Amino acid sequence: MASSRFIITVIGSDRVGIVARITTVMASFNVNIVDITQTIMQDIFTMIMLAEAPQENFDLAAFQEAMSTEGKSLGVEVKVQHEDAFRFMHRI
Repeated sequence: MASSRFIITVIGSDRVGIVARITTVMASFNVNIVDITQTIMQDIFTMIMLAEAPQENFDLAAFQEAMSTEGKSLGVEVKVQHEDAFRFMHRI
């Protein structure tokens, strides 16, 4: 992989604790938030983050699974995409 950055999206019904619990999972994997935007649109919580992980021994599959599992427990959908894959999929 050329970069160790990821696009993380979180979407679902708003409730207390979404940001806290998602970022707790990120911290447990030593993933840092580079940029973040978050809003609530008519009770729908939306958050997009550009995040960065350590390059050595980072287990992307385990991180994706942990984020998805936490999202399910919160009732939100969490997707983690490597920045390179995201840029390739969304290029013009």
